[in-house]
Amino acid sequence: MFFSFLCAALLACGPPPTATPGTGVPKPAASPPVPAARFGSVDPCKVYGSIYLETDPRRRSGCFGIVYVEPDQAFADLLVFKEDNKLFADKAGLWAAAPNREFADYVLFVTPTRGLADFTIHYTPARSFAGCKTQ
Repeated sequence: MFFSFLCAALLACGPPPTATPGTGVPKPAASPPVPAARFGSVDPCKVYGSIYLETDPRRRSGCFGIVYVEPDQAFADLLVFKEDNKLFADKAGLWAAAPNREFADYVLFVTPTRGLADFTIHYTPARSFAGCKTQ
């Protein structure tokens, strides 16, 4: 029992520090990389295809990004045209509505607060206007 406690304590401490080459001074162990999506750097220009828009705040953590639907076209990061067929949603701004989360290429949470969004969208009636405005 004491041996299993000792092994668990060593695992909690992490790997031993490694020495810097040439100096002999130990350096701290590197931490694992953090995904970029956690810091709000979702690129709206790469979001296309079948999209499921989630509105339940309890399921927000399972979403790819947070989006705000902008009422004015001038302030939106991405102009979106709703495609009927998923095969035609093949570039930025062309979205096809997915029937549920499992069939979607991207799941986005729709927030009512603009300040919490990773990017903003505006729905356009013309397919030729759809696309990213940051390019």
